[in-house]
Amino acid sequence: MIYKEFQNLKLSALGMGAMRLPTIDGDDSRIDEAASEKMVARAMEKGINYYDTAWGYHGGHSELVMGKLLNKYPRESYYLATKFPGYDLANMDKVESIFERQLEKCGVSYFDFYLFHNVCEMNIDAYLDQKYGIFDYLMKQKENGRIRHLGFSAHGNVEVMKRFLDAYGEQMEFCQIQMNYLDWTFQDAKGKVELLREHRIPVWVMEPIRGGKLAALPEEHAAKLKALRPEEGIPAWSFRFLQSFQDVTVTLSGMSNFEQLEDNIRTYEEDKPLNQEEMDTLLGIADEMLGKKTLPCTACRYCVSHCPQELDIPSLLALYNEHCFTDGGFIAPMALSSYQKEKLPSACVGCRSCEAVCPQQILISEAMSDFTAKLNM
Repeated sequence: MIYKEFQNLKLSALGMGAMRLPTIDGDDSRIDEAASEKMVARAMEKGINYYDTAWGYHGGHSELVMGKLLNKYPRESYYLATKFPGYDLANMDKVESIFERQLEKCGVSYFDFYLFHNVCEMNIDAYLDQKYGIFDYLMKQKENGRIRHLGFSAHGNVEVMKRFLDAYGEQMEFCQIQMNYLDWTFQDAKGKVELLREHRIPVWVMEPIRGGKLAALPEEHAAKLKALRPEEGIPAWSFRFLQSFQDVTVTLSGMSNFEQLEDNIRTYEEDKPLNQEEMDTLLGIADEMLGKKTLPCTACRYCVSHCPQELDIPSLLALYNEHCFTDGGFIAPMALSSYQKEKLPSACVGCRSCEAVCPQQILISEAMSDFTAKLNM
């Protein structure tokens, strides 16, 4: 197992995420404890020492199960991470009761790592609102030793992250972002890494294989990679991409079965970053994948000045692309929940003034109509 230094700790470069544990009969709220126990035992045996859970994973059962399974091992033999569930605005005034319950659920007296969960467009104002006292409370728990390291995860855009860091950046020790070779440009992971680098905050990675989408590729893409590294499995390329960045400390993988765990452990027995040819090939594949399912908006913003509704068309198209490529998901609806009603895609009146000046000749009005139908908004 590869280890990375973080302050005075040695963390396994591969961490076990507990959002996609084995389940019974496909019911996300019913974790297969026997299968999960076997996986945790193997992970511990092979040197994985970082385990990530959260309040809402598996319908609230992930913290319970992970606490139960990890408590079979000496407390100093693993690092446990969980998060304050600010993805739900109803939780904002409950930080104390939720934190105390999380300690109880996990059966521990402290968390090694604790995060503000999912800083994004929807909740940034609430996270920064002093009336909830979230930051002050968590800092107090850190002073009391009940939180050893405080950080945040983010699905929001770079501007949202800047706002959060302007307020709390000096106290943030790490940040967890969605990073993979597809989202390097698609969700501007590149810009997020650069921002964190400015603040000297190490990167934790979530969704390294984008929920499994990068575990298997079309034959024409797989053949390009096999020509460069015949011995490398397709999922391993996602991890080799991440190994190419010194910023990345821990990569979390939500492994759903023992075979995935074994495969990832084998990958992380060796550090094999990409050379320039391999990096260019992989990012080229990402561009081809995106080109087949997304609109070619370059955010030139010519359209904005011609929209009678004053819609932020490039931002809406970026969210539309995300929603289409992912076949749904939570990111677009989450971001749009922060928009005023008159700025949603449904506000498009179909005048096509924007299309007359679009260099890419995108049928924007049709995209807005389709987006509205997909969101049922």
